[in-house]
Amino acid sequence: MIPSEMKAAVYRGRGKVAVETVPVPAIGPGEALVRIAACGVCHTDLKKVEYGLQPPPRIYGHEMAGTIVSMGKGVKGWRIGDRVAVFHHIPCGRCFYCERKDYAQCPVYKKTGSTAGFEPAGGGFAEYIRVLSWIVRTGMVRVPKSVPLEHASFLEPVNTCLKGVDRLNLRRGDLALVFGQGPIGLLFTQLLKARGATPVGLDLIAGRRRLSTRLGAAWSADPRSAAFERKLKKASEGRGADAAVLAVPSEAALKQALRLLRPGGTVLLFAHTRKGEEVRVDAGAVCVDEKTLLGSYSSSVDVSDEVARLVFSRKVDVGPLISHRLPLDRVGEAFDLAAHPTPSSLKILVTP
Repeated sequence: MIPSEMKAAVYRGRGKVAVETVPVPAIGPGEALVRIAACGVCHTDLKKVEYGLQPPPRIYGHEMAGTIVSMGKGVKGWRIGDRVAVFHHIPCGRCFYCERKDYAQCPVYKKTGSTAGFEPAGGGFAEYIRVLSWIVRTGMVRVPKSVPLEHASFLEPVNTCLKGVDRLNLRRGDLALVFGQGPIGLLFTQLLKARGATPVGLDLIAGRRRLSTRLGAAWSADPRSAAFERKLKKASEGRGADAAVLAVPSEAALKQALRLLRPGGTVLLFAHTRKGEEVRVDAGAVCVDEKTLLGSYSSSVDVSDEVARLVFSRKVDVGPLISHRLPLDRVGEAFDLAAHPTPSSLKILVTP
């Protein structure tokens, strides 16, 4: 039986999130109600809370998976009890941006298609979410019984990373530096290898470097090490790296990446997700050495099927990335741990 009320982590203004009792969202025709099993803490959620980027109240959380418990009239292809991962953004497929495959810029894509109440904002940090009709039709992914729902909650972040890898347009064997071997960096490392590139995992934390090598990095290093730069020079026959991925929003990492890049190479900016984050770069190196600064944001419908296959088959292994599973009433602790990682922390899951 579905209750009338539920617990949810409600954003109440800059820096303020509290677990409250709120109504279970009502669904309409074509919609679904999903009982959330797991929702990953993403740094975009943290930034929205920390900087007060949107007016309250809202319930965040978008890396989510759970079970359908109710459906509105007219829903086809789904049953109560189906296990699903839910994407909160899906493009229209018809507009100027969709025709150019710039899906994240589509006006429909920018609308959030799932909510636990209040203005739609994802809703995964709650016990139940309402999935709006266009997401039910094209933005829910069926999860096999053999796959843990906590693994399925990675479909959205894996999608965003694979989209970024494909935007780099690398050749087999290309040397790609991945700055940061947290959860996102480790996904990039695995996906770069899956695409035939040669990833190098860079992190300040030794344990993360060891995991990076275990998950597919050709080698890993502390980016502050002179030995790392010597090894890179030798491995690239003096040219420098073909590409670099910034999985951390660090100006120092960006400058180092540009310096270590070969002429004609590309730096992918992935973690600079708050507009107004200004950095100083060597414009001459970009121009004269024909280096490219490339952005990638959010997911792509073009890789959704492949992402599901990679995660469900464990060709991209997300299990080792989960370090903490915290109940909803400890969501504040989950946010703090994600915002201030420790040597033993990686992906933080909230399990409502």
